[in-house]
Amino acid sequence: MKKVLLTGARGFIGAHCLRSLLERGFMIHAVSSRGRYNNYSEQLEWHHADLHNAEHLLRLMAEVKPEYLLHLAWDVTHGEYWRSLENLRWVKSSLSLLQAFIDSGGRRAVMAGSCAEYDWSYGYCTERQTPLNPATLYGICKNSLHMMTGGAGNEAKISTAWGRLFFLYGPGEHQDRLVPAVINSLLKGEDVLCTHGEQIRDYMYVKDAAAALTALLDSEVEGPVNIASGKPVVLKELIGKAARMAGRPELVRLGALAASKDDPPLLLANTRRLRYEVEWQPLYDLKQGLSETVEWWRKKK
Repeated sequence: MKKVLLTGARGFIGAHCLRSLLERGFMIHAVSSRGRYNNYSEQLEWHHADLHNAEHLLRLMAEVKPEYLLHLAWDVTHGEYWRSLENLRWVKSSLSLLQAFIDSGGRRAVMAGSCAEYDWSYGYCTERQTPLNPATLYGICKNSLHMMTGGAGNEAKISTAWGRLFFLYGPGEHQDRLVPAVINSLLKGEDVLCTHGEQIRDYMYVKDAAAALTALLDSEVEGPVNIASGKPVVLKELIGKAARMAGRPELVRLGALAASKDDPPLLLANTRRLRYEVEWQPLYDLKQGLSETVEWWRKKK
């Protein structure tokens, strides 16, 4: 049985990776600094560990000896992570994790990157073609880790891949991010103040993102791979769909807020590598994903 170490296993994406990994026949060793969460099956074992603690890290690797590594853990505190110095700490700890994985005999590592690594002025982002020119410390740190991961993999003769995540939504997302903030305001009967909403983005349902990452892990594809839907959506249309599903479209106030000057008009992923090399395609369209998300928040309230 394929043994994987999953970090960030209680996070927004990691929690959804559990089922996808089990479906692909992995024996999961899930890591969380918050302790065990749920016993899915006998093929899932939880480990409490602080990845910034070298002693915890070495003990974890000696105990598990994983063949695969899916590293999702990072500090993504809403409203802070773009510029937080915690990004530097996570680069250091991620490299220590990779070194320990290599030393313990690991053979394939997949780490989570970000569309923030790209030069957003290009709009349409293609791996190995679109320039990498991150505008934030978060993007700089992710891109730096990407390059070091690939270089270390080449020297150590292990297989590595880098999943560049675009915009996600779905159950478990931080309540202050765009989609849940809109949904919760609507469910409370409050006005939703928005910009003009003409921005075009690439949004992917989190369950699809988790399935895409596990498909990448279970493949032999190396290097950067965009984890995205590849389908453009105008933000005002996304907000409008959510509003209709919540039953309160009259509460949406487009144009009530000024758009940021550095807000790009287009951010869309080329997903050819994901579709034709990893051989994976999304299962959810925007309507299905938003419907599940609205119902999740409705039940949570």
